[in-house]
Amino acid sequence: MKEITNLLGYRESIKVVDATLRDGGLVNDFYFKDDFVKALYQANIEAGVDYMEMGYRASKKVFDETKFGKWKFCNDDHIREIVGENDTELKLAIMADIGRHDKNDFDQKANSPVDLVRVAAYIHQMPEAIDMVEDAAKKGYETSCNIMAISNSQEQDIKVALDMLGKTPVDAIYIVDSFGSIYPEQMARIADTYMEFATKYGKKVGIHAHDNQQLAFANTIEACGDGVDWLDATYLSMGRGAGNCAMELLLGFLKNPKYNVRPVFKFIQEHMMKLKEEGIVWGYDLQYLMTGMLNQHPRSAIQFTKDGRTDFAEFYNEVLSLE
Repeated sequence: MKEITNLLGYRESIKVVDATLRDGGLVNDFYFKDDFVKALYQANIEAGVDYMEMGYRASKKVFDETKFGKWKFCNDDHIREIVGENDTELKLAIMADIGRHDKNDFDQKANSPVDLVRVAAYIHQMPEAIDMVEDAAKKGYETSCNIMAISNSQEQDIKVALDMLGKTPVDAIYIVDSFGSIYPEQMARIADTYMEFATKYGKKVGIHAHDNQQLAFANTIEACGDGVDWLDATYLSMGRGAGNCAMELLLGFLKNPKYNVRPVFKFIQEHMMKLKEEGIVWGYDLQYLMTGMLNQHPRSAIQFTKDGRTDFAEFYNEVLSLE
């Protein structure tokens, strides 16, 4: 059982990471207006958020630039248009998705407004992920690595990956519940495994949770109570499919007086609600529950949503057949 002080007190080591632009961009193909991004940036500053993820730095050799908004590619000039020189305590992050990035698109940290490069990879991509981590660290960036879809990975394979990453310059290693299929009791055991390797190698551990079973917040605070320090969240849970841990829930829970949930509510009222009114769809629904329960990628549920279907029982039969 966790010490109650782990939940009632606060740790200076906790870092809150806003992933709204990046994970939320998967919902609207990254077509965020600059006014929205500037307001989000300001809200994060006022709320005391530690890192703001500005989007992906995807390779234009892999993706057609005309089919996505600029935050899919998120170059330094785009970021400077929003933040200038970012003379604030808020740090800026971008994500490199292994197999869909080009490390040559990353300048030296001294020439960039970006502080943190977040590397996302599946277990079988660890060698390439490590290459990216080492390249970014050599250029002067902080680094983290998101090990995706761990609910579909063997425990021993995860331990091998953690040991491999522990020997690199990576600053934080992330637990990622990509399918929203993990329960808090399982999260406690997973966090213990990650913390074991993090302690051995002097690393931090983070969590990025999805809300398919409405457990993203529960899993995040479970991991937090187990010593996980880097906590991802998005405003109004905006993210792929069912979305993520809600920023308003997380900041309302954390006891550190540096965090202020009031600017979060204000931003949601003035900007996130407009996205909903414009017809952008995300958040918990039955189709995402089903893929989460069955530990499946939510792509079928996302297509179900795009098609405007409401035949949930038939869809359940369809996803069962994928087992």
